[in-house]
Amino acid sequence: MKNDTLIRIEGMEVLMKKLGLVEAERFITLIQREPFDYTRWRRENLFKGKSIADIHAEAAALRAETEKPKKSKRITSKTLKTAGAPA
Repeated sequence: MKNDTLIRIEGMEVLMKKLGLVEAERFITLIQREPFDYTRWRRENLFKGKSIADIHAEAAALRAETEKPKKSKRITSKTLKTAGAPA
């Protein structure tokens, strides 16, 4: 689990990348100035009109885009010897 500081840093990086510095700062100002119920907004807007299957498909697609491919380990006679396997 990420700590609060790391979440703030990563959040600002995402905002700046998407909106630019000036608009990201403006967004933060708007959030702080106006009362905002994220839980209510999320319930009413975020998944509006989407089924569980739709949400799952979007999440799976996003995960596939962001996952780094795992490097396969090359097996050699040296790795077999150090692992205790017979040569």
